[in-house]
Amino acid sequence: MALRHAVLAALLDEELSGYQLAKTFDLGVANFWHALPQQVYAELARLEADGLVEGREVVQDTRPNKRLFRVTEAGLAELDRFAAASAKPSFIRDDLLVKVQASDRVGTDEVIAELMERAAFARAKAELFGSLLRSLRGDRSEEEFLREGERIGPYLTCLRGLAFERGNQDWCERSAAVLRERQARPRR
Repeated sequence: MALRHAVLAALLDEELSGYQLAKTFDLGVANFWHALPQQVYAELARLEADGLVEGREVVQDTRPNKRLFRVTEAGLAELDRFAAASAKPSFIRDDLLVKVQASDRVGTDEVIAELMERAAFARAKAELFGSLLRSLRGDRSEEEFLREGERIGPYLTCLRGLAFERGNQDWCERSAAVLRERQARPRR
């Protein structure tokens, strides 16, 4: 997947400024595609040059003018092409896993501390996803929303983000517990 497809998908619901898009990425899209704000701005410029998004200037009285972007018909066609192509399997590339892999031969205190830090981060992200899911479905139950909601794609990706972060938290906490237990045992 290219950043362009993630930006196009993020613009499906409404016109957004570059700033709003970067915030949207940080809250919602980041659970499946990470990008820095400057990368999002650069991609918006490329998408506009390619005719996949269209920008318009909004004059503001008390603030600097801003540009709002929306997906064009060509952008929708590009998303259709992307959706029709087979997706490559994802893979994990994580420094923390390398540290855990080496934990039998290196000091584990730092690894345990990092595992606990990552678990806390994952817990906070899971809480954020839970809040976002409640906001997306409003007063409906999850089953009702998934059956009758107008757009469920963002909800489903948020569910994946929640499952990912809960899995991270569980793995980090279990790994830290195992390493602590092994530290406490006398060496033979």
